[in-house]
Amino acid sequence: MDVLTQPLAAHALIQLGQVETENGCLVLIGPDEPAFWPHFQLSAEASDGQPDPLDRWSRRILDQVAADFDAQALFPFGGPPFHPFQTWARDTGRFWASPIGFLVHDTAGLFVSFRGALLLKTGSSDAARENPCPPCAAPCKSSCPVDAFADGYDVAACKAHISSPEGADCLALGCRARRACPVGQGNRLPQQAAFHMKAFL
Repeated sequence: MDVLTQPLAAHALIQLGQVETENGCLVLIGPDEPAFWPHFQLSAEASDGQPDPLDRWSRRILDQVAADFDAQALFPFGGPPFHPFQTWARDTGRFWASPIGFLVHDTAGLFVSFRGALLLKTGSSDAARENPCPPCAAPCKSSCPVDAFADGYDVAACKAHISSPEGADCLALGCRARRACPVGQGNRLPQQAAFHMKAFL
C-alpha cells in the first residue's frame, strides 16, 4: 500500500505483505534492513534499561502510524491470545515454509521478522510472488553446526549450542542456517542478530 511507504520509512520499517480480510486490509510490517537497527538504537526505549525495548518501541511507533490512518495496530507479542501472524504471512503470497520449516520471505529471506501489522479499512491483496526456495540448493539445511534441523527443529540442541563456547559465532552473528539463505544475504547487522539470539535464550 503506497500510502504507508513514507510514514513507515521514517522509522526504518517496510511493508512485508498485505492481504484482504473480512475486517479490512491487513499489512504486515517489518524492519527495513540494514537501516533499521541504527535507527532503533537512537530511540528512548533502546537506552532506558526497561524490559522489552524493541516491543515497546514497536507498539509506540505503530500505534502512532495507525492513528494517522484510522487503522488498528496489531502485534505478535503481548498475548495470550496471540494473533496468527504466520497464517497471515502465508496468506499474503509473499511467505513460504523453507526447507528448515521457518518462514522465508521473497526479499528478506530467513531473517524476516514482524514488528506488527496494520489493519486498514480499505486495500487489496498483494500479487503472488515467486517462492525462492525451489531453485535454491538449500544451504540452510546443512549450515547448523549441531544439525538442529535434521528432523523438525531441535530447540534444546540449538539452545545448548548457543549457550556453549562453541556457539559463540551463532550467538554473536545470528543463526547460521538463517545466515546461509541467499535471499537478503548480509542485510541484518551483527548487533541486531545478537540482540535476538540473547532474547531467544
